[in-house]
Amino acid sequence: MRPLIVTTFLTLDGVMEDPAWTFDAVPFDEAAYEMKGREQEQAGALLFGRQSYTEFSPVWPDMAEFERYNSLPKYVVSTTLDADAVAADPWGNVTLLRSLDEVAALKETEGDQIQVHGSGTLARSLAAAGLVDSYHLLVFPLLLGSGKRLFADGAPRQGLELTESATYANGVQKMVLEVRR
Repeated sequence: MRPLIVTTFLTLDGVMEDPAWTFDAVPFDEAAYEMKGREQEQAGALLFGRQSYTEFSPVWPDMAEFERYNSLPKYVVSTTLDADAVAADPWGNVTLLRSLDEVAALKETEGDQIQVHGSGTLARSLAAAGLVDSYHLLVFPLLLGSGKRLFADGAPRQGLELTESATYANGVQKMVLEVRR
């Protein structure tokens, strides 16, 4: 079974929406992003919700730092996207999934990690369905007060085990949390 990893930038109050705030929230510290480089090496596939897919697909192919991600199989969970448009996406190697059952079936295949980048609505749905195996979080010392949160009010209770952590000079905290089953 392939592990499904939700990886995201968060504010201290749990906001993950539109992480452009990461660029001006704290001074840049390359060490804080080490986990992101490691994730690229460990990824076997990328999984997106509709909104994150439509935002990343025109941008990531031109970004040299995402070269490996761009070569990986990509899956989009959506009931509204047109299958022909997704199949013809110049980003390449994109498959449309219509349900969480299809995500569960993907997890049962052989291969490396399936990583969810952004995609807050999808991440919450995957967690509620018991499909998330771990969270890779970079938590920024910033309160936004509003915005889409990774963990919504009313989310099911879920035990987590901290397996890796670090605090960087700029105040960013890395947390790798495995889901307890």
